[in-house]
Amino acid sequence: MTAIRTLLEDEDVRSISRRYFISNGFDGTLTAIGVVVGAYLSGIDDGLTVVTIGLGAAVGLGTSGVWSVWEIERAEKQAELLRIEQAMLTDLEDTELQQRRTGARKINAVASGIGPLIGIILPLLPFLAHNVFFSLLEATLVAVGIGVTVLFTFGAYLGSISKQNWVVAGVRMGLAGIVVAFLNLFLPG
Repeated sequence: MTAIRTLLEDEDVRSISRRYFISNGFDGTLTAIGVVVGAYLSGIDDGLTVVTIGLGAAVGLGTSGVWSVWEIERAEKQAELLRIEQAMLTDLEDTELQQRRTGARKINAVASGIGPLIGIILPLLPFLAHNVFFSLLEATLVAVGIGVTVLFTFGAYLGSISKQNWVVAGVRMGLAGIVVAFLNLFLPG
């Protein structure tokens, strides 16, 4: 546990994990908006069906996030280790440096997989209340609103860490959700 805490305190590990989390969370949220608007426009009349479709997307994007980053970071960390070994003329297998790189890869992969899960699951929540609190249209509109809010939050966070205007950064990210919802209106269905 101490090793994980130490890695989480490492700015390089946090920075890479943050990028994967936000990037894949962005993808997941836009996917969720596309799914909910597409489901409504396609005539799906049951909120649980929309949730099931969305969860399928969450499984796919979550798995993709973990698996791809695991492989990407494995290759990148191995290449870095080889460069260091060549420069030092020594084998660094089973050293603290190699173990830290493996630990960082695990953290990066988990962050990459969690991002799309959050981005998809949050907008699906209104569909669990279909026929209780929301009509299907209302659930769709609330889901798009939640998705845009998640995107805004991602953007605002990025704006704050980069010392930009967090509101402008949030609006720029949130706008992507509105664009996806609007573009879905032109799909055949």
